[in-house]
Amino acid sequence: MSSLPVDATRESPHDLAVSTGAAQINARIDRLPATRSIWALVFLLSLGGWFEFYDLFFTAYVGPGLVKSGLYSTTTASFFGFSGLGAFVAASFAGLFIGTFCFTGLADRYGRRTMFTASLLWYSAATCIMALQTSAPAINLWRLVAGIGVGIELVTIDTYVSELVPKHMRGRAFAFVHLVQYTAVPAVALLAWWFVPRAPLGFDGWRWVVMFGALGALIAWAIRRRVPESARWLAQRGRTEEAARVLARLETKVEREYGRILPAPAPEAAPAPSLTRARFAELWQPPYRRRTITLLVFNLFQAIGFYGFASWVPTLLVSKGVTITHSLLYSFVIAASNPFGPLLGMAIADRIERKTLVVLSAFAIAVCGTLFAMQTSAAMLMLLGVLITLGGTLLSVGYHAYQVELFPTRMRATAVGFVYSMSRLSAMFSGFMIASALRHFGVPGVFSLITAAMIVVMAAIGLFGPRTKNRALDEISR
Repeated sequence: MSSLPVDATRESPHDLAVSTGAAQINARIDRLPATRSIWALVFLLSLGGWFEFYDLFFTAYVGPGLVKSGLYSTTTASFFGFSGLGAFVAASFAGLFIGTFCFTGLADRYGRRTMFTASLLWYSAATCIMALQTSAPAINLWRLVAGIGVGIELVTIDTYVSELVPKHMRGRAFAFVHLVQYTAVPAVALLAWWFVPRAPLGFDGWRWVVMFGALGALIAWAIRRRVPESARWLAQRGRTEEAARVLARLETKVEREYGRILPAPAPEAAPAPSLTRARFAELWQPPYRRRTITLLVFNLFQAIGFYGFASWVPTLLVSKGVTITHSLLYSFVIAASNPFGPLLGMAIADRIERKTLVVLSAFAIAVCGTLFAMQTSAAMLMLLGVLITLGGTLLSVGYHAYQVELFPTRMRATAVGFVYSMSRLSAMFSGFMIASALRHFGVPGVFSLITAAMIVVMAAIGLFGPRTKNRALDEISR
């Protein structure tokens, strides 16, 4: 990774000129109005992320089918039983951990657009191969390989979006990205409801659901042709003229849609960004040490609460006495509420502090999860499931926008990949933890674990997270 300069005056005249040019690029982006062209770029990136969310969430909905096919069991006698459903969940997050921890730095080196395309193609190919496997170990292996691509993609999209949009719409942009991405959840739930209990053409229903996710490869190149490289990243890499050309084309479109001359960049723009290459050790030095530790703790615990419910909805419902067919139907109703969290986020994300949104969402998950564990009626299970889902999606909107704001452009993908990898590591083991809690303590035990995790989340962000609302990226990162 990278490092801030000890003394900006040590930079050469050329570096100072490039750094000043990068600051001007950033200021020009931050003064753009939110017109159709900017929203179109955000939408195109969201489409790539749609398939990544499809992949993240089909774990919950193909789980009952994997058990029904005899390939997996719901629980295992040993904690690390690799023939249990927990192992399938763990393989998913092991791949996500490897992708986020080891490879997201490639987006800082080779560019956002290149890694966006490469990771989407990687995921699609691995998912297609996984759908054809006939044993639990082989499925786990290819699930892990696919997870690597998803891990790279999600961090790259977050980084990409934060750099494409002006500061006054970052919250809404992330909410919109999640609005599009979360429509993948009811889609996968509906497909699972149709296919998992059946075997069309002699092909297990869960395989059809998985194979559909591989279609992301078909749109990868189409998106690549229409979305430019991040002008912020280009300028940071010293490619100022190329960044200026990319931004000029966007400004021309925006001005035409805006109907009048664009406002001048703010004269009090943030200081020119450093061109010094980052070092990993910098994350453990001021001003980033506190942010790094805060986000590591946050990600370690938020994944238990978020994926502990989202990845186990049908299985938890079955444990409450609901049949597999009705479990998938109820799960679809719960999943259909996923886009409404980001829709609410679009209305409030730029009105309140990001950290406040995170804390309130975690609180909602803890309260509604505790009530869910006490219910037996189908209506209340679905209602509380919807409320937990709304809390989870708002939490996701808040922290995905928040963590990319806390680090500079030159190391944003690398730093976010590192702290975000803790959520993947946590989620990998949470599959075993949830399975063990379900086996020994039932659904109340599962939600006791989730509530405890959400309390830590609220404390970490609420007490130690900095404020970011409507501030320039370079100002926050300094």
